[in-house]
Amino acid sequence: MSNSISKDFGFFSLLQFALPTMVMMVFMSLYTIVDGIFLSRLVGSNALSALNIVFPIINILMAIGIMLATGGSAVIAKKLGEGKEEEARRDFTFLIVAGVAGGLLMMAIGTIFLEELCKVLGSTKILLGDCKTYLQISLFFAPACMLQLLFQTFFVTAGRPNIGLTMTILGGVTNILMDYVLMGPAQMGIAGAALATGFGQLVPAIIGLLYFSFSRHSLFFTMPKADFKMLLQSCMNGSSEMVSNLSSAIITYLFNIIMLRLLGEDGVAAITIVLYGQFLFNALYLGFSMGVAPVISFNYGSGNRQLLQKVYGICLKFVPVSSLIVAILALLFTPVIVGIFTSREEGIYEIAVHGFFLFSFNYFLAGMNIFASAMFTALSNGKISAIISFARTFIFIAICIILLPFVLGVNGVWIAVPVAEFLTLFLSCFYLIRYKKVYGYAPF
Repeated sequence: MSNSISKDFGFFSLLQFALPTMVMMVFMSLYTIVDGIFLSRLVGSNALSALNIVFPIINILMAIGIMLATGGSAVIAKKLGEGKEEEARRDFTFLIVAGVAGGLLMMAIGTIFLEELCKVLGSTKILLGDCKTYLQISLFFAPACMLQLLFQTFFVTAGRPNIGLTMTILGGVTNILMDYVLMGPAQMGIAGAALATGFGQLVPAIIGLLYFSFSRHSLFFTMPKADFKMLLQSCMNGSSEMVSNLSSAIITYLFNIIMLRLLGEDGVAAITIVLYGQFLFNALYLGFSMGVAPVISFNYGSGNRQLLQKVYGICLKFVPVSSLIVAILALLFTPVIVGIFTSREEGIYEIAVHGFFLFSFNYFLAGMNIFASAMFTALSNGKISAIISFARTFIFIAICIILLPFVLGVNGVWIAVPVAEFLTLFLSCFYLIRYKKVYGYAPF
């Protein structure tokens, strides 16, 4: 089998292989971030707050897509490593069908209960109209969003990360251009932001459908077999990534409710800016982990322990060093990053600068925790991956968000994530050390 995930990687060749996925994830994060920049600058801070109020629903949609993509990728890459190519293609096609069906179901449910969902998420009367507009349009593009998430991962599994990168860049450029046109000259407000994001998702979805329909390299569409056992295995294996995004929905909700109580709509706008920063910086490590995961899965499936150990060693060098660099850059450029979203004259500027600086200490630790969870997903151990992910993105953060503000006020909100990442690091190291002999990714 000719597949680039099977080759002998060195440090730079592995980074080169993972780079397209890293860039893809950054562009994916930019879809929402660019919306926020244009909304804040051209529409106002209330529109920015409205977007963050309804974003938990988008998180749920993304959770389902990422669960199918990462969990399914591990299953399919393992089968490719075992030489079961026809079975891998049938499973791949069935996962795409299941993803589209999930997107359509989300669209229907969300549309029926649109206003109720907005109110439950904490929308005030001032924000309700914008919340409903953004969520309704976003749900219309749910199947395209699902396909984009699936294809960006399966292009890597198919050994074609550069095509996935090109696809995502085109989607990102489309989103940015449409943001300017629809919120600028067309003056469509928050509806323009939602449409721009949808068009940005539609472009990669169409490219992926065309490629896998006509390509005959590694993975391509074939007659699917309704293998629900494989679907359940993919869901279980990708459960940590699903948990991460579902937890993000709940945590965003908690942030919004607490900031509304402490600082009102300006507080929600400020926390939105801070979370955009997290979305962007964490995308680097999500992309790296997703990029190397098929390589780990393939070598585990083929029994190549020597190369598996080599890849693992490279990851342990790259993640901590790059985390240090990212954290320092975030701390140094806090005013610049916040200034992209709002001017110094705006009331939310000082709130966001103070919060972003305290929040940025989490970047020293987040990369290692993200990689540890992805590592166990790649090894088809969804249970351990889910434990790390659930502890990191829900248990520790929820406890910190609820308790720390009572002691430290608003500062407790800003340091909740850094404290949670610190606690998760102990858990990640424990499992990586405990299972290194079981899976053979470390020589001793």
